[in-house]
Amino acid sequence: MLDHMGLQVADFERSRAFYEQALAPLGISLLMEPGPQVAGFGEPHDQKPYFWIGTRSGTPSTGVHIAFEVADHELVDAFHEAALAAGATDNGAPGVREIYHPTYYGAYVLDPDGNNVEAVCHHAA
Repeated sequence: MLDHMGLQVADFERSRAFYEQALAPLGISLLMEPGPQVAGFGEPHDQKPYFWIGTRSGTPSTGVHIAFEVADHELVDAFHEAALAAGATDNGAPGVREIYHPTYYGAYVLDPDGNNVEAVCHHAA
């Protein structure tokens, strides 16, 4: 199941203002900013961002991020291992990312085209 996606932006402040205004009629609003120049948007009733924007430096990427929700930590681990074996580049080993919420367990890889692909489980082990 698709969990969330994100885009890299050149001007974070401009893009945040744009998406806040453009998504408001759809019932989508800014829900969190867990770090500098990173913003998560979603529907206020469930408090789970599914559309992200942010600036990025460091690891080359296309600017596209997509995450797949899985049922347990073992599947996150299996995804990471299989993706690396298939030729992906590690972009974040499996682990808890409390910056998002206490039970967020994810792993990240860059696919052969530089897209940031993630598997995430939102449940405790």
